[in-house]
Amino acid sequence: MHDPPRILAVDDMPENLEILRVRLEANGYEIVTAADGEEGLAAARSLNPDLILLDIMMPRRDGISVVRELKADPVLRTVPVILVTAKSDTRDVVEGLDAGGDDFLSKPFEHSALLARVRSMLRQKSLHDQVQALADNLASLNQSLEQKVATQVAEIERISRLRRFLPEQVANLVIASDGAHDPLMSHRREVTVVFCDLRGFTAFAEIAEPEEVMAVLADYHGCLGAIIDRHEGTLERFIGDGLLVVFNDPIPCDDHSERAVRMAVAMRDAVTDLSAKWQRDGHELGFGIGIARGHATIGRIGFDRRSDYAVIGSVANLAARLCDEAKAGQILASQRAFGPIEPHVEAQAVGEMRLKGFRRPMAAFDIIGWRAP
Repeated sequence: MHDPPRILAVDDMPENLEILRVRLEANGYEIVTAADGEEGLAAARSLNPDLILLDIMMPRRDGISVVRELKADPVLRTVPVILVTAKSDTRDVVEGLDAGGDDFLSKPFEHSALLARVRSMLRQKSLHDQVQALADNLASLNQSLEQKVATQVAEIERISRLRRFLPEQVANLVIASDGAHDPLMSHRREVTVVFCDLRGFTAFAEIAEPEEVMAVLADYHGCLGAIIDRHEGTLERFIGDGLLVVFNDPIPCDDHSERAVRMAVAMRDAVTDLSAKWQRDGHELGFGIGIARGHATIGRIGFDRRSDYAVIGSVANLAARLCDEAKAGQILASQRAFGPIEPHVEAQAVGEMRLKGFRRPMAAFDIIGWRAP
């Protein structure tokens, strides 16, 4: 809405235009005049008035055809139009209102009626402009919201991909990192490492169809993955049928050896049930676990386009070698891993074992299960 409101008066009689101009300017309105329908259409398109007073009976082009064109114009269709007629015949008024006129006024103009109709139409225009402004603002907000949602969806997808390729705890730390601290920066920490794999898997993979091998691995990984999550371990890597799980990094925990052993026992019980299913399918597969505790260097390895989170050190190697020695259904723990949980478990010493990559024999313990409370 212009300030003051802009009114376009269209009439082929100059004296009528002069009456409208004098009366409306005296009440603070800006008045623009046009002498016929064509001139009125041109003025409306160039000036975008707030209200149009449109005579019905005009040469060249009558007011009814003009109002039809005004209401067909996307820019001008919301501008209110008061139809002006000198005839007492209501058919012109009805036709004009049907064509899109918003109100009508009869000549000669009665001053109070003229001002009342003008004020009424301008109120409607003001309300429409307010609603349109709110709608435009809402559309802008919706567009901004759509952009934010699209950005957030892309971020969620990026985070989901990150969680698929990094241990969840590590991915969460990377996402939450403010940049001041890099959770993947190389560091040293005492950890408990669990390594497990299937007995007889290599022979099975040599003779089984690839689809069978993948089905067994899907069951196996799905089963163990849930147990790892439940015990809050960090799955450092898959190696075919082998899994390496670390405790006390990246999330520190005081009872990391106990958590590791509890998880190992739960894994053994779960895979025992899976083995019965595999046996019914003709697959003879066992399950062994090795557990070791010690200091390791932990952090990012790789290159600029691909990197992994890794646990480097003899503790990971010791867990893998103990797993190699474990029989089906056996959990072998190193001396350091066994010490903190010794009072709480049933176990048997298996003596010192000579393990590949270790110069001296390493003591190991067969974890049978937890003691009854």
